[in-house]
Formats: sequence, structure tokens, C-alpha cells
Amino acid sequence: MHDRTVDRTTDGTGSLDHLTFEEVRKLNPAAKHRLHKSFLGEKIPTLKEAISEILKTNMTIYFDVKGHAVQASAALKGMYKEYPELYNRSIVCSFEPLVIFKMRQADQNVVTALTHRPWSLSYHGNGKPKYDGYKQYLYMLLDIILDWSHHAFLWKLLGISAFLMQKNFISLNYMQFWAERGVEVVAWTVNYADEKRYFEHILHCIYITDSLVEQCSPP
Repeated sequence: MHDRTVDRTTDGTGSLDHLTFEEVRKLNPAAKHRLHKSFLGEKIPTLKEAISEILKTNMTIYFDVKGHAVQASAALKGMYKEYPELYNRSIVCSFEPLVIFKMRQADQNVVTALTHRPWSLSYHGNGKPKYDGYKQYLYMLLDIILDWSHHAFLWKLLGISAFLMQKNFISLNYMQFWAERGVEVVAWTVNYADEKRYFEHILHCIYITDSLVEQCSPP
């Protein structure tokens, strides 16, 4: 699941950590998708089921880990052992450096990436402050330190192969910065035709999209 709750992406409600797997399995993950009529009867898969299905295609898997570094790295280590083809077909990425650190400890052969959006600690994705008063300024300071750390030393300390950056902060100079360090830049999330042409032909940057065949807003 992408969110802490199931409200946005399914026909259910409630916090994910308050639901059993059996309860989650009953939810419809296509209910609010724009193409829901084409995907009737979908069930939320286990990690193993998702991997097995995706490996039938020629896609690259991004394991976007939201937290629980120790548990997540242990689970993924087991998946790489069971499906060795994942080493050439997947990337483990996270906003949390600890996740990448634990994954590299668990298996140094796994390709890893840091995910980043400047000001993510102090501002929501829509630009609204997360806190009031002095607390907002404190988190803005932490954001500055985090951004500097990502670009100054964390990338090298963690041994990442790619850096997943929110699309609004990528430029030709930014691409050059990471090219000099041997790190691939991946933009997220690029959904519109003009954006795709810009990232493909001007920036020559790999991007993540919600649709290869149509223009769409993020779900």
C-alpha cells in the first residue's frame, strides 16, 4: 500500500495498521482508479504475488519502502533469494536513508536509490506548511540539513546507484551534478505529454509515470 490509510486507493476506510491482511484482501484496489471498469475483481496482492506477476513482463520494479527498515530489508532479502532475477530487474528506494542502509547491510548486491523531495519535512506536496509557529521553522531547518546531507555525503555513504527526485527540482545542471558522481537521476511523477518530451529530449532523464499511453493527473 502507498498510504497509511486505505481510503484513497481502495473502497475501504481506516488505518492500514489497524486492519488484518484478511480484511485488506477484501478491499477493491481498483475502485477509485480512472480505469476501474477495466479491472473488475482485483485483489490486493502480497509482495510475493506482485513480484511473481511483474516478472512475467519486461518492467523494472521499484520497491518503494515507506519505513520499518529492519522488517522491510529482511522481507526483501528473502524475495531476492527466492527470485534471483530481481537483481537485474529491480531497485529498492526510500525517502528514509536508514532503509537503504539496512538493505545494503542485508544484501550488498541489491541496487538501491534514495528518494527525495526538498522541503518534504516542513511542507505538504501542495505547498502548504505542515506546522504552525516555531515548529514550522524548526522543520524547515531540518529540511535544509537533510537536503545538504543527501547531496553531500549520504549518496556515497549508502552506495546508491540512483537518486529519485521530485520532477520540479530537476534541471540540466542538476543532471550534470549527479552524472559527475556516476548516479542515475529518476524523476517522479511525469504524467503529461509536454513534460515527457522535456525529460526525454532535453534533460535525457529517466522518469516514473502513472500512464504510458495517456495524459493524467496523479491518482
